[in-house]
Amino acid sequence: MLTRRLSLNALRAFEATSRLRSMSAAADELCVTHGAVSRHIKLLEENLGVTLLNRGPHSTEATPAGRRLAEDLARAFGLIEASLDQFKEGPLTISCSPSVLMFWLLPRISHFNQSHPEVQLQFNMNYEHVDFLRDRIAVAISNSTFTPPPDVDIRDVALEEIGPVCAPDYARSAGIRDHADLREAHLLATKTRPDAWQDWVSSIGLEAQLLPKQHYDHFYLLIQAAVCGLGVAVVPKMLVQNDLESGKLVAPFGFTPGGRKLVLWTAARLVSRPDVKMLVEWLANELARTNVSGTQTT
Repeated sequence: MLTRRLSLNALRAFEATSRLRSMSAAADELCVTHGAVSRHIKLLEENLGVTLLNRGPHSTEATPAGRRLAEDLARAFGLIEASLDQFKEGPLTISCSPSVLMFWLLPRISHFNQSHPEVQLQFNMNYEHVDFLRDRIAVAISNSTFTPPPDVDIRDVALEEIGPVCAPDYARSAGIRDHADLREAHLLATKTRPDAWQDWVSSIGLEAQLLPKQHYDHFYLLIQAAVCGLGVAVVPKMLVQNDLESGKLVAPFGFTPGGRKLVLWTAARLVSRPDVKMLVEWLANELARTNVSGTQTT
């Protein structure tokens, strides 16, 4: 049993020392002396009755018990700092995949900036393992196949629409006029969504097995390959809207709702902030508008 209340300064000193493996580095970070850090940790060890650090001549390593405590303290301090974010003015961070940022968000975000010049935005490129506390995320654009992190408000926005796209010249040279023509086409896919062709086949009720012949690491590489006439790719409509409008790509069979929902995750600690509400509403409206069924032909 603890004989007295633990010092928050001592906990800070220990967490910093464990993370930086140096009392001197911890002292610099906390703007105190090396001796103050050493005294804080010694008193903490005495109060807990356990050795937290192995002190060496050139570095300091946490003991197993010290590592566990340091990890818990890091999470706790992160939670405190993140909780205070709701009272701070500053940029709001939007998290999404690089492809969504490149093809969907950046071409549209100027409209939000014009309507809400007082709201500053910054971006975090992630799409699956989003750490809202560590990266100070306000809102994340994701889809229903990913497990949401804790402490987020989840909003289903729209069904993601998918369909095959290719360059106009490729569609003509490959003679793509109906679904059967795809069997002879050079089909492309991405490693982040290897089942995209089967998802599309299932969504339109087609009894066929279409196997891609080439895979790319990311959607932005896949889309560029399609623009360059290297084959046909199944992609979300939201990522190719601008290329369709410019004529770089065509969608011979249009788009259809796939099996995924587009969702917005909002940090629960920020959900009531007016600027976050405005951002979430704008993102939801833009996502829903982008994923309206339509057909693009050659």
